[in-house]
Amino acid sequence: MIYKKFKELNLSRLGMGNMRLPTRLGRIDQKKAREIIDYAMEQGINYYDTAYVYHMGKSEPFLGNALKKYPRESYYLATKFYVMANPNIEKVFEEQLRRLDTDYIDFYLLHCVNEMTIGSYMKESRHYLDFLLEQKKKGKIRHIGFSSHGKPETLEKFLDWGKDCFEFVQIQLNYLDWTMQDAKRQYEIITERGLPVWVMEPVRGGKLASLGKKYDDMLKKVKPEWSVPAWAFHWLMGLDNVTMILSGMSTMDQIHDNVATFQTEEPLTGEENMLLMNAAAGYQSKVAVPCTACRYCCDGCPAGIDIPVWMNLYNELSLTKDKQRWEEAMKNINGPDTCVGCGQCTAHCPQNIDVPGYMEKLTAGKCC
Repeated sequence: MIYKKFKELNLSRLGMGNMRLPTRLGRIDQKKAREIIDYAMEQGINYYDTAYVYHMGKSEPFLGNALKKYPRESYYLATKFYVMANPNIEKVFEEQLRRLDTDYIDFYLLHCVNEMTIGSYMKESRHYLDFLLEQKKKGKIRHIGFSSHGKPETLEKFLDWGKDCFEFVQIQLNYLDWTMQDAKRQYEIITERGLPVWVMEPVRGGKLASLGKKYDDMLKKVKPEWSVPAWAFHWLMGLDNVTMILSGMSTMDQIHDNVATFQTEEPLTGEENMLLMNAAAGYQSKVAVPCTACRYCCDGCPAGIDIPVWMNLYNELSLTKDKQRWEEAMKNINGPDTCVGCGQCTAHCPQNIDVPGYMEKLTAGKCC
């Protein structure tokens, strides 16, 4: 495992994300998830990222329990406060300490800062920065940061507000979003401020695990020993200001592959980078909906629609035009035809996807 310095700490370059743990019947599969955590610890991964809302609030207690058998100084815990889930940061923070079964949190983030949430975080009467700094003084928080899901100008505004409080910034960064979501400008803004970058969605929620046979074969021909996801990680290794690369690994195959990738620091060459950009352009031209399956949209859906599943189907049907597949899918309960158009899903979507609009198109069969 390769490591990178952050202040006095040696952080594994690969961090374990706990938003996409293996599930069974809608709940975290304790046995499989523990196997992944144990393997991560065995292989030298020492950074574990979760959040108050992951897995409907079950990720934090799972992680606290899974790591309990290891010395506390052998790993770093990161979790997040999401103002839209509960604005009472004092209450949430104490609950998080209990859930994680710890006296302190190594990395604490304000979660999902975007155009919708920034005003709630910056509301003067809430004194969020004062609270975070107070907990840091007490030793209950070691390092303070935030995750950004907004536009570059929103990121700059939040950094101005936080002044010297923030020590790192987590953004969605991968070779597709470098241009598609203006991640390049966000990376530049954070770098200009002298802060290190934490990466989420390096493989875009698994969407970059395969670019389609044509482009996968192109990459395999040049680097037969690399998996397709490995290209995304090696691309990130070429960005000097990236410290932490988080990956939500939900199978043993995924963590085996990722651990193998992070045995050496090997950025792409100029020719390899050009090849990857050509493959990405071809892939991007075929993707209709930029959904990463983060599932933020699902919480509170009055119709109980499994939105990422339907977004994935929309992309599939946009390519295949398989009318029969669409007809079979529409027989399912809690389908797109049950959408009430309330828009709460779009309000919570980091990609700002017009979910009700796509539900309407799916219902009408306009994707195929």
